[in-house]
Amino acid sequence: MTQSQITYLTFGIVLLLAVIFDLGLLSKKGTPVTIRKALYQTAFWVLLALAFFGFLWYENGHKTALEYLSAYLMEWSLSIDNIFVFILIFAFFGVKEQYYGRVLLIGILLAVFLRIIFISVGIVLVAKFDWLLYVFGAILVYTGSAMFFAKGENEIDLEKNKVYRMLRRVLPLTTEDADGRFTLIKDKKKYYTNIFVVVILLASTDVVFAIDSIPAVFGISKQKMVIYTSNIFAVLGLRSLFFLLKGAVNKFRYLQHGIAVVLVFIGLKMLAEFFEVHLPVFVSLLVILVCISLAIVYSMLAAKKEKPS
Repeated sequence: MTQSQITYLTFGIVLLLAVIFDLGLLSKKGTPVTIRKALYQTAFWVLLALAFFGFLWYENGHKTALEYLSAYLMEWSLSIDNIFVFILIFAFFGVKEQYYGRVLLIGILLAVFLRIIFISVGIVLVAKFDWLLYVFGAILVYTGSAMFFAKGENEIDLEKNKVYRMLRRVLPLTTEDADGRFTLIKDKKKYYTNIFVVVILLASTDVVFAIDSIPAVFGISKQKMVIYTSNIFAVLGLRSLFFLLKGAVNKFRYLQHGIAVVLVFIGLKMLAEFFEVHLPVFVSLLVILVCISLAIVYSMLAAKKEKPS
């Protein structure tokens, strides 16, 4: 068995056991998730991702491990933007809190499946057309610049969401949740419930965010293993992060500026490779850590100052 096969096998076993542990011991169906429980779940997924970082260092060396950690931290920070949109989706469709956990789980597992397809296509295209990396770099510089100078107000009209509009055109929908079921039989006709719509929107929203995040991962590492594992660990941690941050998203208003700087940096790093300029992986890790940490600290200080006495 090759070193790569051992790593993939270990990752698959750890992931399977982690999902079973999370569902069986840390989560109970139909029960609301408290802040304390969400904190435990978030710590569990973060520590698991860090433990895999240690395994990669031991099995594949420090370069691969540092690339993985850089990619994971970037994807994890981008997830907070995902969570903001997730909160809007749940509020818009009036999903009951008792269904949050199940809906998030199914939506995120579907998102993982779609990301694997998305990443696989990207890897094939980059292997065939290596100039695409420079296109990705230019996209990241543009996206990061636009994100940095964008106004802080997030105006998202779900009524105009293309996926939601398509679902309304092709499927018979009902506003009922049918006790958490996906479908409902009414007057001998099958209808798709709000729960079904929310799951589809969660997965499609994650794919939209992946359009920026996955090219950024290619800027950090070209290794398939790093790209797959960092994305999957970050996405699977979204559910617990949602419960942890759902009441405090406004406290991270300047996080997008930190993320924007990271995206611009990675985009410029990708473009610089055209001129044979290659930065060490620890530089990327340092930039990500500094930018995200400063953005979070500044956001929390600003929120504390604005808090009414």
